[in-house]
Amino acid sequence: QVQLVESGGGLVEAGGSLRLSCAASGRTFSMYAMGWFRQTPDKERDVVAAINWSGDNTYYADSVKGRFTISRDNANNTVYLQMNSLKPEDTAVYYCAADRISSYSGYAPRFRYEYDYWGQGTQVTVSS
Repeated sequence: QVQLVESGGGLVEAGGSLRLSCAASGRTFSMYAMGWFRQTPDKERDVVAAINWSGDNTYYADSVKGRFTISRDNANNTVYLQMNSLKPEDTAVYYCAADRISSYSGYAPRFRYEYDYWGQGTQVTVSS
């Protein structure tokens, strides 16, 4: 069992930056692939970025390529999402997720059904 707690959300002006963190409990964090998703009231929860267990393979949604960077620190059980050049359309609740099935693989899972554990979410609001 893994518990995930997101932090770092908030209100920022367009063009600004935020860094989200996701702290994981448990000794098996380093074996899980991890992902960041986001959701607005009128849309499905969609992937933003994903990273495999070792950090050497990543995936990004087209809408955030070149602006967002996912990374992980296995020694401290944390995954990050650095968000630069933020746009109003990035406004959403951001969720951290863990996938135990892809453990120790080179795959960075990109579909919601592939993830087993979810955090409670953190709100990101980008003003124009």
